[in-house]
Amino acid sequence: MPVNKKRSPTLLSMIRNFLQDSRSVGALLLGCTIISLVIANTTAGNNYIALINFSFHLPGGLQLPHTLLHWINDGAMALFFFLVGMEIKKELLAGELSDFKKAVLPLAAATGGMLVPALLFICFNHGSEYENGWGIPMATDIAFSLGVASLLGSRVPVALKIFLMALAIIDDLGAILVIAIFYGSGLHIPWLLFSAGLVAALFLLRLFKKNMPVARIILSILLWWAVFNSGIHATIAGVIAALFVPLDKLETYEHALHHLVNFVVLPVFALANTAIVFPASLAEPFTTRLSWGILAGLAAGKPIGITLFSWIMVKLGIGKMPTGSNWKQIAGAGVLAGIGFTMSIFITLLAFTDPLFRDIAKLAVLLASVLSIIAGLIILRLAAPAKNV
Repeated sequence: MPVNKKRSPTLLSMIRNFLQDSRSVGALLLGCTIISLVIANTTAGNNYIALINFSFHLPGGLQLPHTLLHWINDGAMALFFFLVGMEIKKELLAGELSDFKKAVLPLAAATGGMLVPALLFICFNHGSEYENGWGIPMATDIAFSLGVASLLGSRVPVALKIFLMALAIIDDLGAILVIAIFYGSGLHIPWLLFSAGLVAALFLLRLFKKNMPVARIILSILLWWAVFNSGIHATIAGVIAALFVPLDKLETYEHALHHLVNFVVLPVFALANTAIVFPASLAEPFTTRLSWGILAGLAAGKPIGITLFSWIMVKLGIGKMPTGSNWKQIAGAGVLAGIGFTMSIFITLLAFTDPLFRDIAKLAVLLASVLSIIAGLIILRLAAPAKNV
């Protein structure tokens, strides 16, 4: 009888497997960051940075972004926020956050994971020129943190992964509110009124259950343009538009945008925003109050806040531990939540206009994220009960 030989994987199947692997987004973001840092510190660095900041104006006086970097951060990232907004809505209406008893522990954990890092940052930077960066260590990168957790397979219980995902989603909601309220650039009332009118139109479409996807897309694009000119950061329009997507369409929209956002938008964001030219002394950026505030907030404040607030809720009998998990694993999940990356870098761009401050903050976010990845993997590996190993 002929022996069936195992077919070697084709390039197409390898690409398909990569796109379906939950670890792929984190690996791709890390790779893009390394590429960006390397190019920025070679002879091609000046040309690379000049390309990112290439300025152009579209005809017609439409008051749109005028550099490639602005189109990435204000335009393309609106799709990322739209996807995040849909994830938040789905979890609130039909997921882990739809029931108070399910939501209370990750809600408390996320609250602690935002408050403690911000307070630690302020302790280092109160009254200094860096004070406006307090929002930077509040954020958690959902894709990165879950991707790293998946590296440990069964050592991380499914319930703990759900807990981490839920607190990261709430964390993102908190970051969105911080961006909208504290990191605007001065409000312009006519544009705000125009934005409100567009929101009302989206609401009416949803209220009367009109299945008009083209109209919804046009209104959402106009909303982005209006918000961009209103003084509120343009990406908030993505979140607002997501709130009006019908529940039965969320899965379809998420599926349509998942690969585009995770494998195009976020990698391009990483390539554009981590082009940092290293100083002569690499240790120099990490001697500032700004870098220490970010490092302390992400690497220490996140696990402390998440673990402490979770412990309080469990001891009060309000929250329940994730099934099959122990306190060391909760702490390990808290450490992984210190992977700020995408959202932390994004808030950095809003908090500071000085390129030097931005570069110091970005380097601190990158170092804190690397430390959180290493420490989180070690803690969760050691904390796993024997039956999960």
